[in-house]
Amino acid sequence: MFDTLSDRLSATFKNLRGKGRLSEADIDATAREIRIALLEADVALPVVRAFIANVKERARGVEVSQALNPAQQVVKIVNEELVSILGGETRRLRFAKTAPTVIMLAGLQGAGKTTLAGKFGLWLKSQGHSPLLVACDLQRPNAVNQLSVVAERAGVSVYAPEPGNGVGDPVQVAKDSIEFAKAKVHDIVIVDTAGRLGIDQELMRQAADIRDAVSPDEILFVVDAMIGQDAVNTAEAFRDGVGFDGVVLSKLDGDARGGAALSIAHVTGKQVMFASNGEKLEDFDAFHPDRMASRILDMGDLLTLIEQAEKTFSQEEAAKMASKLQSSKGGKDFTLDDFLSQMEQVRKMGSISKLLGMLPGMGQIKDQISNIDERDIDRTAAIIKSMTPKERAEPTLINGSRRARIAKGSGVEVSAVKSLVERFFEARKMMSKMAQGGGMPGMPGMPGMGGGPGRQKKQVKQAKGKRKSGNPMKRKAEEAAAAERREQAAQGGAFGLPAQEDKNFELPDEFKKFM
Repeated sequence: MFDTLSDRLSATFKNLRGKGRLSEADIDATAREIRIALLEADVALPVVRAFIANVKERARGVEVSQALNPAQQVVKIVNEELVSILGGETRRLRFAKTAPTVIMLAGLQGAGKTTLAGKFGLWLKSQGHSPLLVACDLQRPNAVNQLSVVAERAGVSVYAPEPGNGVGDPVQVAKDSIEFAKAKVHDIVIVDTAGRLGIDQELMRQAADIRDAVSPDEILFVVDAMIGQDAVNTAEAFRDGVGFDGVVLSKLDGDARGGAALSIAHVTGKQVMFASNGEKLEDFDAFHPDRMASRILDMGDLLTLIEQAEKTFSQEEAAKMASKLQSSKGGKDFTLDDFLSQMEQVRKMGSISKLLGMLPGMGQIKDQISNIDERDIDRTAAIIKSMTPKERAEPTLINGSRRARIAKGSGVEVSAVKSLVERFFEARKMMSKMAQGGGMPGMPGMPGMGGGPGRQKKQVKQAKGKRKSGNPMKRKAEEAAAAERREQAAQGGAFGLPAQEDKNFELPDEFKKFM
């Protein structure tokens, strides 16, 4: 969503590199480029004005004028100001002193409240809670059925006593759900309310009645991150009509300009608490302003990447793999079964393109990342699963006939099987060397970074012999010429010149002046 903004900001900062000092003109030009980039990203005008004013004021101050690298200092200022307009610190959920904690979802129709309720329930379940989803959207056709399906997929409970489709009282359902949650020992209640295509009095009144009936601990306004400036207007109307405590951004994986996400916290004074960034139920997490700012500035998001890895990989399994790679056998205990297990765990973390996008500097090759074929992992898994247990444990057994059988079983070419086995050996060799503290193969050793001592002995290159021609006649002529030169060298002095018989030889006059 923020690709265009990231590209514009990266190009702006590139113009500052190499400057030992920034003039007023440099600061004004940079501020102008940032202003254009933010406006093109559909950020609200009041937010842009406040942002640019703060950046220019700080850029003219002591922290830039006395910095060793002014360009990096400007990037640091922009990063901090981005974090500020995104809400500053991460806002956590407030839990009730006495269970259950009631969370009410509000927003327009089509913002994704019902799907997000399932994602939210799954996320809370992974945090050790026991959530209950409550179907209070009784107007939209099949809204109750949709919530039930989503709850079943997420593995959480649902309270839906009314069939919906215009039948039932949503206020009464919300009120009864609290007693149901207490009886069934659910510590969190998520109330999914009805939306409208636009702001109207009936919507506001119903939302206010449900709020008064259940006294929620948190009212979360769900906003579609793709609808631009109208998201800010809707948020302001809900804030004044019903009131809310935090914002949840849905569809953050879209390709819209995303200015609403940057504007909404600053305009409404309410922080973005959660973000949905994909179609799967697992694509939901807490919103961290500092991490989002890092992504926008192409600095990566390593903390989120580490958190996802910790959720997916078990420490026991990781230690087991590490011991195999560190063994005295040079990593030969690491088999294709282990390789397949590691690959499947990486796949559980999400799409490869998303994972690579969290690494610093990946914005420069985002076109290549977006073209990654996720099905390559499935093809590789199919090849490995077409092997016998013995072949997976000892890939060196795989000869021509075995390769043909494996290729037929996995539906690929024989060359794909051969390529996989060769890449496995190379990867195992590299991982084994890294696990044993040898650093990256082919990389010079650096103190404190593995790979041996900081200085390595300079290797003396062996001189290559003169290459011989592949043409027999040409080669024969070259050999004859070489033999003639050797004969002249044997008869004469240095450089193959004829030996001088005259012992009183003198240089010509024109050469004597150089001596």
